[in-house]
Amino acid sequence: VTVIADSAAAWLMKNGEINCVVVGADRIVRNGDVANKIGTYSVAQNAHAHGIPLYVAAPFSTVDLATDHGDAIPIEERSPDEVTHAGGTRVAPANAHARNPAFDVTPARLVTAIITEKGVHRAPYERSLR
Repeated sequence: VTVIADSAAAWLMKNGEINCVVVGADRIVRNGDVANKIGTYSVAQNAHAHGIPLYVAAPFSTVDLATDHGDAIPIEERSPDEVTHAGGTRVAPANAHARNPAFDVTPARLVTAIITEKGVHRAPYERSLR
């Protein structure tokens, strides 16, 4: 395992230095869309663009078979102060607005497989997650 800054992932993928991506999940819905911490969607898009498999590893308790697709997942918006301030000091211009979504949704088409304690689930997820 090598730890990298998330902003370095695409460059390292392009250069063949990453051969597999594993992410977590806060929620997995029936069609296999996955909600996770913000930035997961970008990593998934880059992995897809470079032909790198992306696996989701999560406890089965994150699976929500009652929700059809990721568009139905509400995305928490956290305080803009987490973006505009560091250590209690404002680091952004006083008139600057900020957005701070805490999660994003990765579409199932970018997911190679979902790994839980109940096994490895592959598309079509509507069937394999049941």
